[in-house]
Amino acid sequence: MEITSKTADEIDEAREKEDLKKLEAIFFVSGRFLTMQDFIALSDLNPIILRDLIEQLKDKYDKDDSALRIVEKGDMWKMDVKPEYSDLVNRLATGSSEFSKAEQETLAIIAYKQPIKQSVIIKIRGNKGYDHVKKFVDLGLLKKKKVGHTNELSLHDDFYDYFNVADSENPLKKDVMEVNGGEG
Repeated sequence: MEITSKTADEIDEAREKEDLKKLEAIFFVSGRFLTMQDFIALSDLNPIILRDLIEQLKDKYDKDDSALRIVEKGDMWKMDVKPEYSDLVNRLATGSSEFSKAEQETLAIIAYKQPIKQSVIIKIRGNKGYDHVKKFVDLGLLKKKKVGHTNELSLHDDFYDYFNVADSENPLKKDVMEVNGGEG
């Protein structure tokens, strides 16, 4: 197949669209101001291309009559909600999360120490731990296996999908290694 200038332009356009989506995802997830170095590290894109893509995203949100915008402060950028929607977002952001703080702590202990006996969780977390474990088992986040007079708790495969954790073998070690630059 002969590559014409038309197909080369189409390839470039498709690559640019994909790069724009990658940048948009970075903005969406970060929730904070990012420097050019942050964008380069996260996307592996050239700084000249990144500046152009940031401008394209700014224009897109301005033109599309979107509730979102790209805010620039010095040499840093972040995605934010336009001021007219900040009250709505603040009401949602200060509302209750999906799990209470106590439930989050219980699940964190189980995820870190798994497999762990339920009796140990109850000693650490108190009687409310029973309710937490039941909720997480009902949601399919935990597996419960009878061992003697107690249950052994471990993470269900659905936990990894639910929290979008890639390595189901040992997600905490993988996350620690990424933070430490590959050193466990």
